[in-house]
Amino acid sequence: MAIQTISWIKGCIRIIDQTKLPQKLEYIYCRDLGCLWEAIKALRVRGAPALGVAAAFGVLLSLKFFKGKDIKHFRKYIQEICLYIGSSRPTAVNLFNALERMNNVVLSNKENSVTKLKILLKVEAFKIYEEDRQMCRQMAQFGAQLIKSRSNIMTICNAGALATADYGTALGVMYKAKEQGKKFHVVACETRPLLQGARLTAWELLREKISVTLICDNMAATLMKQGKVDVLFVGADRIASNGDTANKIGTYNLAVLANYHQIPFYVVAPLSTFDRKIKSGKEIPIEERSPDEVRYFYKQPTAPQNVSVYNPAFDVTDHKLITAIVTEKGIIYPPFEKSINRIFKGL
Repeated sequence: MAIQTISWIKGCIRIIDQTKLPQKLEYIYCRDLGCLWEAIKALRVRGAPALGVAAAFGVLLSLKFFKGKDIKHFRKYIQEICLYIGSSRPTAVNLFNALERMNNVVLSNKENSVTKLKILLKVEAFKIYEEDRQMCRQMAQFGAQLIKSRSNIMTICNAGALATADYGTALGVMYKAKEQGKKFHVVACETRPLLQGARLTAWELLREKISVTLICDNMAATLMKQGKVDVLFVGADRIASNGDTANKIGTYNLAVLANYHQIPFYVVAPLSTFDRKIKSGKEIPIEERSPDEVRYFYKQPTAPQNVSVYNPAFDVTDHKLITAIVTEKGIIYPPFEKSINRIFKGL
């Protein structure tokens, strides 16, 4: 993949401003945490794995602003930085997992100096970045075997290179299948209200010369009824211990439709997206975003300004509707609670 969604360049975080796509491929250079926090909140950088990398790089970025040598103050500083970055968005667990890893570097190396801890934090940040790149390739390898030649694949939102540090999750599976010489067609749901499917997924797939058709979200059922969808691949922002999965709003709709039409429904996500502290999807915090995302369409008003709006960014798909979950350690099949426990015990 030629797309570098997020990278560390000369002491700052470089990200693609995804709010400018597909019209412009434009980069933002975050030189302070305020810039990064706003970029995460405004979805300039998005996708659960990419947010994990952004969080790790955010802690790394903050190091240059701490000038003292007092270890207690430094420990408190890092904790506050992690809390600040974590306040940007609540649902994607990768963000919090990365912050926990960075904070644990400080907590588990109590005998080291501030200078040494800064070095260790830099090592951990780049470890998180490299792990994400490798996980993308491993998931793609496992998931590609689920794609048959000449199949029609449906997806929602964007779970590609723009959502990770490298290859993507759900779209990564498709990239690998293409490399293997398989011929297939992708149906991309536009993904209201912010059109990540239309703006980002369609843009990515066309760049990679993968056949794609864009549809409005409310057309999915008709295509399934017409036999024009063979399989679904989606990403995830948080997966509970029982396999319940939070993903972009509209994913649950597709899962219900796929179940009714007896179409396989696959979730593609790294193990860093699993939250084993929660038992089911009922415990997953769901972000609610600005009403104006619904009242406006690309800055044009489409509804009365005073109309009440409900705008959850994610929904939760019951594990019973999921055929399997593709991870970097293999494909997890039902019963999910036992399978998830088994795969984590093997780490």
